[in-house]
Amino acid sequence: MRIGMFAIAAGAPLDDVVAQARLARDAGLDSVFFGHVPSWDGLMAAALAGRETPGLEVGTAVVPTWPRHPIALASQALTAAAMAGGRFTLGIGPSHPPVIEGGHGIPYERPARHVREYLSALRPLLRGEDVEYRGETLTAVGTVDAPGATPPPVIVSALGPAMLRVAGELADGTVTTWTGAAAIADHIVPSITRAAEAAGRPAPRVLAGVVVALTTDPDRARRELAEQYAAASGFPGYRAILDRQGLSGVHETVVAGDEAAVERELRRFADAGATDLLISPRGDAARVLEFAASLR
Repeated sequence: MRIGMFAIAAGAPLDDVVAQARLARDAGLDSVFFGHVPSWDGLMAAALAGRETPGLEVGTAVVPTWPRHPIALASQALTAAAMAGGRFTLGIGPSHPPVIEGGHGIPYERPARHVREYLSALRPLLRGEDVEYRGETLTAVGTVDAPGATPPPVIVSALGPAMLRVAGELADGTVTTWTGAAAIADHIVPSITRAAEAAGRPAPRVLAGVVVALTTDPDRARRELAEQYAAASGFPGYRAILDRQGLSGVHETVVAGDEAAVERELRRFADAGATDLLISPRGDAARVLEFAASLR
């Protein structure tokens, strides 16, 4: 199982964002994936980090689809892939109603259909093909000419059955969040693998995002995260995966404790079939990342 870092490109100067990628590389990790929030652009941060940290895979987890047309995103993604020397992975997802409707004023309707149509247009655009796609949720007519750029792999944020089916049929894998090892084993891996096999596609990549804290007070770590991400527990997509796991909030998915406890929990993700872990470190980030890298 590959182990990487999940980073947020926000709340710090851009040089500090790139420093997160260097921290991941110096810890011996395989990758760093950037989230996208209203701050530094996650895709551009990944592209810059890829240029500054040779040998490290960089990616997004994830770029929201609704505000970016597939032609525009294909152009950006191919640029990022070229800047990162072919080590860029594009993660996309529909985001959440409060973000898309509340912030962007875009109706959040039929997200699985939207992502299916988005991928149907995006994948050939990334290959440099002429596209004339007219669906129920979007239209894309054109091509993207990026000489020498390698089409990046595409992963989808997928937690529910419909989105996992789309990811298995049309993407290269999925990236999860607030999802424990048991749900990866019982729900995520079987669902996306069945869809990929039915579509005649290779085995999908499953990147499991997990918050990790090395601490003598795991309850405090969970309380702090509960306060910081209180709103996330109410987002419909997250609420559904939490309910599937019998959890009250996102804080209950945190892996926290001493080295033995953390190692035990992280190894469960490998046993569950995750191909990658994306560690979001709490507390001493360097210590957490170096310990995670030592488990490979």
